[in-house]
Amino acid sequence: MAEPQEHEGNREKKMMEKRYRALQIEQQKRMLIKRLVTPEAYERLMNVRIANYELYSQLVDMLISMSQQGRIGAAITEDNIKQILLKLTPKKESNITFQHK
Repeated sequence: MAEPQEHEGNREKKMMEKRYRALQIEQQKRMLIKRLVTPEAYERLMNVRIANYELYSQLVDMLISMSQQGRIGAAITEDNIKQILLKLTPKKESNITFQHK
């Protein structure tokens, strides 16, 4: 009967290690982003993180990739972040139909 508990303990330990690694990666990304952007742009990014984590993650990965490729020269401003966000978020097309009775 000790085996299922040991197996359960290993599973929990692996899950905790996985969460810890994910938190470390997130912290490293934030530190890198903080160096790449202005304080206002960083604040905007944190607001996006709260509102839409998937969009935030996509944006951060894109900025890190651009940095690694040497495509970022100066610090990224809040306006730059806004422009990138406009490109990343799909435009919702409104479709109005009229029904005659």
